[in-house]
Amino acid sequence: MRNTGTDIPQKIADEAAGWMIALQEEPGDRLCRDRFENWLDQAEQHRQAWARLQVAWQALGATAPVFKESWKDAAHASASPKSYRPRRAALARRAGMFGAAAAAMLCLAFIVGPTVMLRMEADYRTQTAESRTVTLEDGSLVHLSGASAIATDFKNGRRSVRLLAGEAFFEVTPDKSRPFTVDANGVTVTVLGTKFDVQTDGELTVVALTEGSVKASVTNDAAEEFLVPGDQLTANSATGEVSRTIIPVSDIATWRDGKIFVVDATIGSVVEQIRRYHPAWISLPDGTLASRRVTGFYDLRNPDQALQALVAPYGGKVRRVSPVARLISRF
Repeated sequence: MRNTGTDIPQKIADEAAGWMIALQEEPGDRLCRDRFENWLDQAEQHRQAWARLQVAWQALGATAPVFKESWKDAAHASASPKSYRPRRAALARRAGMFGAAAAAMLCLAFIVGPTVMLRMEADYRTQTAESRTVTLEDGSLVHLSGASAIATDFKNGRRSVRLLAGEAFFEVTPDKSRPFTVDANGVTVTVLGTKFDVQTDGELTVVALTEGSVKASVTNDAAEEFLVPGDQLTANSATGEVSRTIIPVSDIATWRDGKIFVVDATIGSVVEQIRRYHPAWISLPDGTLASRRVTGFYDLRNPDQALQALVAPYGGKVRRVSPVARLISRF
């Protein structure tokens, strides 16, 4: 799961920033404002994420936080989030004062911290929409998808890789004396020599095999899964659920050809994949829409078109808030 630099889940941080953009775009929309306030009251972490979003904006340029008057003692937001309750009239007055560019910069406050940490931890990484092939010390190849990162450990006879973010396709050089392991968000894949794809997005980790065989184990799960070509294993770190599906080998790791193929995946998880190929920041605050399930191909070479094709069957719309921000919603 991506870390926001706090104890707030990335999903909630995304929702908070998504509401910021929605309120900027429709400052006079009472329905939008009411929905936002309902969201704010649903959970303590929602109020905490919103409060820290305001402080983040101030930290970006010594500028007063958006809706400053809606919070008591905003400078201590991270210490006592319960005290920051928005006043409806103040929220409505201030919502139209900052444009989409400000909202996009707010997103950076949540992204910069994790990005710096990722750079420090990763041995190899890619930027958005960048693919890269890395040759490891043992001759194994790792094909990195966009916005992906790995850390390696080949000390003391080990062959170990951690997938820190994104997705990677592995072509492992056979070595019976040294198993090759890949760790990704609580899932460990052990192989001797084979080809397989691993992706981690939020709470989900997906392993798909194209050649040979692999053993997959999940943290806190005594059972081990042995995969054969065409097997795809999906593990949810939040619920502990593990599932398997069978897909054509030719449909595995199609991102290398500029497309993604998903089977019974949530819209939210597909948006996470498309994010790695989209130069703009993308917000999907609608939890109901994000939980809808889809199967199909999506073209990463035109990520805006892919997003629209993804959500349109469920009444979703992709709003181009600015060149650097997209908001997906049903309203």
